[in-house]
Amino acid sequence: MDTKLFENPIFRAYIFYGCLLTLKTIGMVFLIAKYRFKKQIFISPEDTKMFLVKENATVTYDDPDIERCRRAHLNDLENIPFFMFVSFFYVLTDPNPIIAINLFRIYTTVRFIYTFVYAVIVVPQPARSISWTIGFWITMYITISTAIHFW
Repeated sequence: MDTKLFENPIFRAYIFYGCLLTLKTIGMVFLIAKYRFKKQIFISPEDTKMFLVKENATVTYDDPDIERCRRAHLNDLENIPFFMFVSFFYVLTDPNPIIAINLFRIYTTVRFIYTFVYAVIVVPQPARSISWTIGFWITMYITISTAIHFW
């Protein structure tokens, strides 16, 4: 295997920040579960029969804390895969390392901020909108730059 690719600082940053984004997305499952067990609110009747569940457990789909976490998780699933996909091809364009690494760093940071202000400690708008918009425009920049490069 050619180790030259693994010495590329842009590719290494892509891998590192991609791993952070993956861990963050997976971590949302644990945040949702924490709220479900704390409030004894589950999504399916069979879930109320688990060994850690009390007898007063209920099935409902409208708890504001749980739904907020689920929406934040869904937003990750709607945005992060596209970013990772186009970022891989962006790495192949041999971009300026300072720009590329900082784009990966900023995108990862704003995705963490998005989750924090939406699902952990609710902060009024426009905090969530700003963090989402920054991530959106980074993804657009990377996508357009890559498409132009390979045109």
